Amino acid sequence: MIFVAIFLAAAGLLMLFKPQWVWSISESWKSSDASGPSPFYIKSIRFGGILCTLAGIAGGVAYLMA
Repeated sequence: MIFVAIFLAAAGLLMLFKPQWVWSISESWKSSDASGPSPFYIKSIRFGGILCTLAGIAGGVAYLMA
């Protein structure tokens, strides 16, 4: 359980601070232009990163409290 919490928190922080990396790994191959992520994509990935980070922290706290 703690490994899942650590993975979620790490993935969330990556999404929060480096959304361009997430785009280059997951979306750049889908575009023939591949000029870069849109501003909406960056905002949505950062929002998902916040949620993943919070879920990871909550999972870690729940594991430590049990």
